[in-house]
Amino acid sequence: MTDIRSILKQYWGYDAFRPFQEDAIRAVLNGMDTLVLLPTGGGKSICFQVPVMASEGVCIVVTPLIALMKDQVEQLKRRHIAAAAIHSGMSKTEIDITLDNCIHGNTKFLYVSPERLRTDIMIARTKRMKVCLLAIDEAHCISAWGYDFRPSYLLIAEFRKLLPKVPVMALTATATEEVRADILDKLEMRNARVFKQSFARANLSYSAFPEESKERKLLQILRNVSGTGIVYVRTRKRTKELADWLNRQGISATSYHAGLPFKERSERQTAWIQNRIRTVVATNAFGMGIDKPDVRAVIHFDLPDNLEAYYQEAGRAGRDEKKAYAVALFNRIDLEELTDSIQRKYPPVEMLRRVYQALANYYKIAVGAGELSGYDFDIQEFAGIFGLPVNETHYALKLLEEEGFVQLSESFGDASKIHFLVDNRQLYDFQIRYQEMDSFIKLILRMYGGELFTEYVRISETELAQIHFATVPEILRKLKFLAEREIIDYEPRRDKPQLTFLTPRYDSSLLPLNVFEIQKRKDRDLGKAQAVIRYASHTKRCRTLLLLEYFHEFDAEECGVCDICIQNRKNEAVRNSAGEAGLSDQIIDFLNSEGPMLPAELSRAFEMLPGDLFLKALQELIQEEAIHYNEQGLLTPTNKTQL
Repeated sequence: MTDIRSILKQYWGYDAFRPFQEDAIRAVLNGMDTLVLLPTGGGKSICFQVPVMASEGVCIVVTPLIALMKDQVEQLKRRHIAAAAIHSGMSKTEIDITLDNCIHGNTKFLYVSPERLRTDIMIARTKRMKVCLLAIDEAHCISAWGYDFRPSYLLIAEFRKLLPKVPVMALTATATEEVRADILDKLEMRNARVFKQSFARANLSYSAFPEESKERKLLQILRNVSGTGIVYVRTRKRTKELADWLNRQGISATSYHAGLPFKERSERQTAWIQNRIRTVVATNAFGMGIDKPDVRAVIHFDLPDNLEAYYQEAGRAGRDEKKAYAVALFNRIDLEELTDSIQRKYPPVEMLRRVYQALANYYKIAVGAGELSGYDFDIQEFAGIFGLPVNETHYALKLLEEEGFVQLSESFGDASKIHFLVDNRQLYDFQIRYQEMDSFIKLILRMYGGELFTEYVRISETELAQIHFATVPEILRKLKFLAEREIIDYEPRRDKPQLTFLTPRYDSSLLPLNVFEIQKRKDRDLGKAQAVIRYASHTKRCRTLLLLEYFHEFDAEECGVCDICIQNRKNEAVRNSAGEAGLSDQIIDFLNSEGPMLPAELSRAFEMLPGDLFLKALQELIQEEAIHYNEQGLLTPTNKTQL
């Protein structure tokens, strides 16, 4: 067996594994089912990628997000590891070739969405593959207790029957006790090894600040904490507004959300990774799969819906193990909005049926037809045609996706792709017959190489036009000419999001919605929102302990670096140093600096002190007439010259 440490050094450049990684890898290599629970940035991917590189065969990786699988594939390719993905944006021919390369080629990793596991072609080709591992990324999606439940994940247990002797590795960064039990049960993992690293991050300081002016506090944090940062907000509109505002304050910032064109998203992400932009203001579309170790601050300008998402997003700070900050900013309206937003996410069942029927009409899909068919989708146009409210339609589509009927993808704007459908000899014959295409074909081969004959390769029509001294329309005509004669398969870039029907179309009145489960998920999400509110509002206990206990980790110690631990230390110092005389002076100094106030207000200012100590000092000051009540009934220091 190949030495796994040599593989780690060769492909990833690391000299040693992190805690639990090596144990998990050896368990898989010994043929054992394995559940890996590692915090964000803990190196989950290495746990399944290294053993595959030490084995013969291909690893099938099930993952829920197209953007995530594409990012993982690109990262592996940069390490000279053959990897591919199958998703809804691909043609049947492209899927066919990709699967063939897993059987006859050198592909080591095949990334698929869970919906693909039930397709006839996937089942047939898997039977012919030499599979060494089935890896389930974001495994919490299989649990109804999870924060991102995907019914299609339930297909995995059936699919793994095709691979009875192949070990399964499930991986997730955030899982409560209920979710862990569900993963083991739903994936039918027997005698599985479970590797769980503490969710504590010693270098990460958590804070939550109630702020009426969140912009002012945000600016203060970014000015006090050097290095790159991420600012999370809820809406696409706010990403631009806040990024523009930060730029005006002298903080270099850019906005990021899934609705931006692919090229723009890629350029902004790259500028941030290369430290040409200091701060990204983003929706939660940003960060998954991005490996930037030196993020110094993650600031939630808007609170997320649950602590799982908060922990995962905050965990993108300080992956280099150096001091970093995770800060949540909120006000009273934000806390109210958390529960209101959950209510909006669950429109009435009749709305779900209405939207589903409108989709069937929109794409002219007959009952029983349309399984795994994909279409361009513009929600504004769709809602306008059928007189549907856009926001409610959006949430209805999300619920239909959770129920496993449709899949929404914003993976539009990807580069165009081509693949040669003929071999070298047939291509040479074509070049002789069509000499006007000869120089163009040679240019394509020179620019994109021999991989064109084995897989789909991304191309740039603009770049081809510049080098070929032609216009883009001319290049498009030539590509179309080659495609029409079946020399290439040409997949132009998509300009709109994609919607895929995952099942044959139902009569909307008979759509088998699990109303009871939907209500359970709503109640669960409301409970998770309440947990966020409790976390943000808490003022007494260590924030790390609050997070760890949420994830059923009860044996940790206080972190000592969160806002509450720091404040508790200050309070303790005050208690230890404040004698009664010293406290009296502090009360008078406070009233002199802050002005007259009610006893209750003064008491809150000194709430870190034992109540009896403060009350005794206050009574003595009044008796000694060092302070007195003015005409408005407010406490104020007595001017000694008036005595």
